[in-house]
Amino acid sequence: MRNKQAELIKSMTDEELYKQLLLTQGLLLITAAVIGFLTFDGIEQFSSQLQINTMSLLLGFMAGLVVVGLDLAGMKYFPPAYYDDGGINERIFQSLSIPRIFFLTALIAIGEEVLFRGVIQANWGIWVASGIFAVIHIRYLSHWYLFLNICLLSLFIGYIFEITGSLWATILMHFIIDLLLGLFLNKKGKDRSS
Repeated sequence: MRNKQAELIKSMTDEELYKQLLLTQGLLLITAAVIGFLTFDGIEQFSSQLQINTMSLLLGFMAGLVVVGLDLAGMKYFPPAYYDDGGINERIFQSLSIPRIFFLTALIAIGEEVLFRGVIQANWGIWVASGIFAVIHIRYLSHWYLFLNICLLSLFIGYIFEITGSLWATILMHFIIDLLLGLFLNKKGKDRSS
């Protein structure tokens, strides 16, 4: 499965890949809206998760930094094969400009957190949300370390949502993780090519 996805991505231009990622995130937001409409009693039930609390944001920010630190340490000390997703993440982030990385990671964080924490976890709990979150990251299913990593990450993000009740905390956490690792991969690619 991972090889098929990697081959498909290799056949796409950078612009096609970027547009495909934008489309995917848009579909996640539409899915969240439909499921939310069907499961919540009203908009107030969903919007209560959007209260801004400085401590929740700080916790989300710090949790994101911890995850990035652990990931970077893992990349340094574990064999490269542990992080090999078929070159998909490198391809995505090495081809983007810094503003596009910022925009894309913000959109990913919002789309995925609204759906998985704001709708699925709010209605069916952390285990269901984390399980579905791990499965949609399909390219990790055939790689034990990456799959374990995404499962633990999803549970950790879900835990942050449980203790804060704040969707903004998890959006910020997810954004920090994707942004910093995206920038790391972007710089790594530029260093290699120079």
